[in-house]
Amino acid sequence: MEKNQVKNEIQVELTDEMAQGVYSNLAVIAHSTSEFIIDFIRVLPGTPKAKVKSRIILTPDNAKRLLHALQDNINKFDEHTKYGKNDAFEHFIPPIGGMLGQA
Repeated sequence: MEKNQVKNEIQVELTDEMAQGVYSNLAVIAHSTSEFIIDFIRVLPGTPKAKVKSRIILTPDNAKRLLHALQDNINKFDEHTKYGKNDAFEHFIPPIGGMLGQA
């Protein structure tokens, strides 16, 4: 029976340029009735403007899959690191702008 099953494998190509990634320290999420839009932004201290470095557009179903995959990976990270779950972090909402960095 296994010989008759069609494999649903997708070969994913990752170019050298894409493998470098893009650093982001802020994500802004918006949605309509048919899609979710996630803008990844790099905010630099003391700079009045921040540029969107990447925009991802997802269907609602794929946004839910992303949410589930992120939660699963965060749970695995917490289980295998010294950090673990932290109540203070769970209820922390990071500020957007107006916060001065200190060394």
